[in-house]
Amino acid sequence: MHSFRKAIEARDMAAVEALLADNVVFTSPVAFKPYPGKPITAAILRGVLRVFENFHYVREIADADGREHALIFEATVDGKHVTGCDFLHFDEHGKIDDFMVMVRPLSAATALAARMGEQFERIQAEATV
Repeated sequence: MHSFRKAIEARDMAAVEALLADNVVFTSPVAFKPYPGKPITAAILRGVLRVFENFHYVREIADADGREHALIFEATVDGKHVTGCDFLHFDEHGKIDDFMVMVRPLSAATALAARMGEQFERIQAEATV
């Protein structure tokens, strides 16, 4: 089991943040533009953990050199079942430098977008601390 998966499932945000590269780029399933940088990525992940209920990974896929990972997850948002995937790329130092999330179905993605929208002011404040 990958250390990122362990940290998320344990809700250990210090361990999650330690795995993020300073130049990480987060690509959201519900936002148009990517979010560059460790502070905003960490704040978004904290927001996601507040929004998702019953979050758990169900499968992990990695390439042979360990720099590409796909972590398939399930969760609930406002009573809607979500299936998604975290696509992670690790730099030469073992830090996540690219983090892209995809979710389905559309009804769950819409619920996720609404709930994350409610969190966004807090996320922005957390990213600037």
